[in-house]
Amino acid sequence: MVVLGADLHKRTHTVVAVDDRGRKLGERTVSATREGHLDLRRWASRWRTRRWALEDGRHLSGRLEADLLRAGEDVVRVPPKLMAGARRSSREPGKSDPIDALAVARAALREPDLPTARLAGVEREIRLLVDRREDLVAERTREIQRLRWFLVELEIPEPALASLDRSVVQERVAAVLAGRVELVAGIASSILARVVDLSRVIRELERRIELQIRTLAPALLELVGCGPLTAAKIVGETGGVDRFRSKEAYARHNGTAPVPVWSGNTIRHRLSRGGNRQLNVALHRIAITQARLGGLARTYLDRRRAAGDTKTEALRALRRKLSDEVFRRLQLDATRHVDVPAASTAVAA
Repeated sequence: MVVLGADLHKRTHTVVAVDDRGRKLGERTVSATREGHLDLRRWASRWRTRRWALEDGRHLSGRLEADLLRAGEDVVRVPPKLMAGARRSSREPGKSDPIDALAVARAALREPDLPTARLAGVEREIRLLVDRREDLVAERTREIQRLRWFLVELEIPEPALASLDRSVVQERVAAVLAGRVELVAGIASSILARVVDLSRVIRELERRIELQIRTLAPALLELVGCGPLTAAKIVGETGGVDRFRSKEAYARHNGTAPVPVWSGNTIRHRLSRGGNRQLNVALHRIAITQARLGGLARTYLDRRRAAGDTKTEALRALRRKLSDEVFRRLQLDATRHVDVPAASTAVAA
């Protein structure tokens, strides 16, 4: 088996081929176009048994990944953290595109259970919508912070924290600013108008996400503590549950599988800092909600605490169990999935 590791950029792609022992067999740099992708396939055709390993770079890897998959190639995604570790352990110093591509290939050799790539479907649309919403929420937060400083300067009472995203509060502040003639008040009014506009687009995105996710993942939404936005984050970041061969592989992907640490006859486990941290945060959000609501999760946490776990360790254990449950529900949704009509991803800002 020959592994073809790729270092991807906007303008060029560099691919290095290695054998099953990690020895470099060849190197190729092409333009990041369809013609360049065809050139890569022709170059790689000399190895009959091959696997492509692409650093998981979303927009950078998307077009090449899609072209390879349509051509029937075997493709896996390599998390950037794994590639960085392989590069540090290399005997060749420095940093270049061939060195990085070689690191990607060797990381794929070292980790045989990496998730396979698949053609983008409705899960990618969900991820794009969720990412766009999060970008707009972050932008709105920055604008609200600027607005608060101007309100302080104008000696206008500040609204309660986390309330300026509500229409009634925005209208009240706008009415106060309308009666002021200072330049600062005019700037504050323009910032508030931007906050109002961002809030409108964010609400539209949330309605759109909820509509799609209720059709796509009804079983996941039935999980206590998993709302539409959390479910959408899980579906989008998972990118198709059929990419994972087992619940254990999924736990490694989302960073809930603990790392064993042995010292003599002492065996313990520590927190895994690898995996998809977006998925990890979504699982943590569900765990915190379930713990607050009580029920089986609260009972499980109390039992772990009574056995000697700290609060943090108990929550980690709960996240691991939730990973298995989420995996089961994603599989259930996949078996009864009815294709959701493709949605336009163009969103006003």
